[in-house]
Amino acid sequence: MKQEYVAVWDWPTRVFHWTLVILIISAWVSFEYAEALGDPLLKWHRWNGYAILVLIVWRLLWGVFGSSTSRFGNFIPSIAGAMAHARDTLFGKAQPYLGHNPLGALMVIGLLCIVAIQAVLGLFTVEHNDLTAGPLYRLVGSGTVKDISRWHRWSFTGLILPLILLHIGANLIYQLFKREPLITAMITGRKPRRDYADASVGITSHLALKAVLLLIAASMMVFGAIWALGGRLI
Repeated sequence: MKQEYVAVWDWPTRVFHWTLVILIISAWVSFEYAEALGDPLLKWHRWNGYAILVLIVWRLLWGVFGSSTSRFGNFIPSIAGAMAHARDTLFGKAQPYLGHNPLGALMVIGLLCIVAIQAVLGLFTVEHNDLTAGPLYRLVGSGTVKDISRWHRWSFTGLILPLILLHIGANLIYQLFKREPLITAMITGRKPRRDYADASVGITSHLALKAVLLLIAASMMVFGAIWALGGRLI
């Protein structure tokens, strides 16, 4: 019998996911190897940060106007719900979810928050070579800038990287051992048809138009806020 599939992730959500992955890798490379890349002023790194901020704001907007599985109101779990799902997972009784399961939802929200904080901190950072700084560093005192700069440099390896590795590991376990194609679904946008704990997906209409308009809105919000606060983009 031919396997039937159902839609789960719309294409803007999938493009967001993989673009954010690429930008995070690019941001790390552009910082760690700035000298070798001939970019001591970290211009590449700075524009990576801007792009990440725009993407995060876009995702917040898409969490309101996007398809049902992308809307925060449809997958943000209660603490009790997340604990219950963790218990059921431990004993092999957890039901599959079409979108994010409660634990996966907490991981996604946590990663988005920490990456957003990291990008915002970059706006106030002065780098160790003292040749470049974020556009808003003049808004805080020199001592605070130093503290923010230290946190900005540490938080990737201390927080973001461990969470990314945990996220990848959990997805691989679900993909390889529990036969739930979480990684595949984020590529194809589909999952096999079966009984899921959450409701079936509702893909929003006019995907391209909404995605582009919200991207424009997100860009205006990010760059407009920086400009309004007196920051220089370059």
